[in-house]
Amino acid sequence: MNTARLDVQIVLITGMSGSGKSVALHALEDLGFYCVDNLPPELLMPLVDLEHAHHAKRLAIAIDVRSASSLPLVPEQLQHLKSLGFQVDCVFLDATTDTLIRRFSETRRRHPLSQGAQMSALLDQRHVLAEAIELERDLLSDLRMQAHVIDSSMIRPTQLQSYVKAFIEAPGEQLTLVFESFAFKRGIPSDADFVFDVRMLPNPHYEPELRALTGQDAPVADFLRRQPDVQRMLDHIHGFLDSWMDDLAQNHRSYVTVAIGCTGGQHRSVYLVEQLTQLFKARWVTLKRHREMDAR
Repeated sequence: MNTARLDVQIVLITGMSGSGKSVALHALEDLGFYCVDNLPPELLMPLVDLEHAHHAKRLAIAIDVRSASSLPLVPEQLQHLKSLGFQVDCVFLDATTDTLIRRFSETRRRHPLSQGAQMSALLDQRHVLAEAIELERDLLSDLRMQAHVIDSSMIRPTQLQSYVKAFIEAPGEQLTLVFESFAFKRGIPSDADFVFDVRMLPNPHYEPELRALTGQDAPVADFLRRQPDVQRMLDHIHGFLDSWMDDLAQNHRSYVTVAIGCTGGQHRSVYLVEQLTQLFKARWVTLKRHREMDAR
């Protein structure tokens, strides 16, 4: 193995059309990556060879359904690059179908699978946006399974950029554990591997002096820490994840996202994400996100 390749970081950006791939590439450009958009998979290996010969250290490539016919090549290519010693990360950007339909309607852009004779044949002549999106999900399913998934449905472009940067800057030698708080009233994150509902716990929202605060504030944390049910929930989630993390890592999982949801995504879920991050960060690469708070 060429040990020089160990210093080369390759990031594949893929995902649903309209989910924010351009935003993610801009974030990687800010980190000093050489970025290539809409690369045909047939050119992936030649590009890596060329940039490696030019001593490039950080390369980001966007591949998506615009190269539908050759997408099946990509999973094997990524595994081959890893076997050669390159550090390879794959980020899959997703969003709900309703969100994608709204974004295409607002921008009046056409979905890549709704144009061209070849794609029309795949759709059986049904140029319906929802059908194009579902076909796209099917074509990208293999890539999604081996990628770190980020759901952009409920987040702003600046949030997405910060999530991508945090993930890429995290050490890549072991499984990355992501804890995310969210509000059930705004929907469950589609990128979650595990979802825990904590709405049955005592709610600081009903304490007037705590309502405007968050689970990151000491008065809220003190209130929740005194609640036996909150500690019991924390112990149960910690015990469950701690029991299975080694198995997940041995099953070649690179990323695990754990979503903690309460009603407003401000108090209980935020507190538990903060506590779980502290409990796991000593052993695992751990990231935290607060979907509703980050959007402020």
